[in-house]
Amino acid sequence: MHLQGNLQSVFDALYGLGIIDPVLRMDWRAAFEERHRFKDGVSRAVYVANRYCGDPDRLMDELAKFDGEILKYLAMEVAREYADYHARKELH
Repeated sequence: MHLQGNLQSVFDALYGLGIIDPVLRMDWRAAFEERHRFKDGVSRAVYVANRYCGDPDRLMDELAKFDGEILKYLAMEVAREYADYHARKELH
């Protein structure tokens, strides 16, 4: 379950759906403990994000069909991917 393609478009869609601000305010440690409950849904959301990242309007429409909890975990995955990308970039 890895996001591929344009992470910025996924972030923008999640921001447009109002997901980013609540995720920034939540306790990520507690959320990670509950992550296993949402694994299948998050995997489906990652698939959708990868499939439609080149079409921002469609991406937002498709992501809007997911439960807010799934989208919170997707936002956390976007943050993790960004962090991994920047860590790799700094090493090279």
